[in-house]
Amino acid sequence: MSLITLGIESSCDETGVALYQMGRGLLAHALHTQIAMHSEYGGVVPELASRDHVQRVIPLIRQIMKEADISFDQISAIAYTQGPGLGGALLVGASVANSLAYALDIPTIGIHHLEGHLLSPLLSDPAPEFPFVALLVSGGHTQLMRVDGVGKYELLGESVDDAAGEAFDKSAKLLGLAYPGGPALAKLASSGRPGIYKLPRPMMHSGDLDFSFSGLKTAVLTLVRQSELNEQTRADIAYATQEAIVDVLTHKARAALTKTGLSQLVVAGGVGANQMLRSRLTTEIGKRGGRVFYPDLEFCTDNGAMIAFAGALRLAQQQGDKDYRFNVKPRWNLEELVLA
Repeated sequence: MSLITLGIESSCDETGVALYQMGRGLLAHALHTQIAMHSEYGGVVPELASRDHVQRVIPLIRQIMKEADISFDQISAIAYTQGPGLGGALLVGASVANSLAYALDIPTIGIHHLEGHLLSPLLSDPAPEFPFVALLVSGGHTQLMRVDGVGKYELLGESVDDAAGEAFDKSAKLLGLAYPGGPALAKLASSGRPGIYKLPRPMMHSGDLDFSFSGLKTAVLTLVRQSELNEQTRADIAYATQEAIVDVLTHKARAALTKTGLSQLVVAGGVGANQMLRSRLTTEIGKRGGRVFYPDLEFCTDNGAMIAFAGALRLAQQQGDKDYRFNVKPRWNLEELVLA
C-alpha cells in the first residue's frame, strides 16, 4: 500500500488535519476555524488560539481517521507545521505530531507553512508543472518565488513592510469592518463604484519585484478621515483599496513571469481567494500566453491538506526522522529550506 501521511496545521487561528496517500490523493481533511472566537477582540489572541488548538486537534484527527476508514497502524509518517507562525500555536501541533509518531514508531516531518501554501495548487486538477512562479499572498506574507521543484525555491521579491493581507485587514478596520477584514472588505467592495477614489499603487513601477503596502494603508486612513462615511462612501473606498492592491499584485506577477521567462503562475495564500485578483490575473497573464493556477477555495486559507501533501512529497524524497525532539520556528525564511 502507498504511504499515508497525516498532516497537522496549527500555525495561527485554524486547526487543520488531513490524510494524504501517494497515488490516491487526499483521503480526508477537516478544519476548525477560530474566527468567531477572535472576532470579539478584533484580531487573533495568541494565548486563546493555542488553547483552542489543544482542544480541537485530537478530535479532528479521530474524525478524519474514521472518515477515511484508516487505522493508526496504516499511517506512514506525520507532517506538521514547524513555522512560521505563533509560537504557542505551533508547539501544539508539533507536540501532538511527535508524541503520536513516537507511539506509532513512525517518522515526523516539520513543514514550512509557506511551502504548504506554495504547493497547495498541486492538489487541484489540472495542476501546474515545475518550474513556475508562485505569488504567495497571505495575512503576513507577500512574496514572489521561482519554484523549480520541491525545496528548490528562489525569492524574486517580497513586501518590505505590510503584506497585501495586512493592507486588506487594516483598511477594513479603518472602515469599521469586523475581523477577518479581508473578506469583509471584498464583500463591501462588490457594491462600490469604480473611479470614485484614486489611491496610490506603492512601488508598482519600482523596477524590481518587491512590494510595499504601508503607504496605501496610510492613504486609506487619510481618505477615511476626510470623508463623510455613509454606506456608499465606505463601499467606494473599499473598491478603490481592493483595486489598488490587485493592480500592484498583477503588475508584479506579470513582471516576474517576464523576468524568469516562465509561463505558469501559481497563486497561493488566503488573499488568493479574492475574486477580483483571480479575475485580473487570469485575464492579464492569459494575454501574454501564460496560465494561472489557484488552489481550491477551501485550500486558500490555512489547512491540513497542504501540510499532509507537502509532507508526502518530502517523505518521497526520503526525508523525515524518528528523533522526536522538536523545535518550532515562529520566524522562518522559506529560502532556508534545503533538501536533506
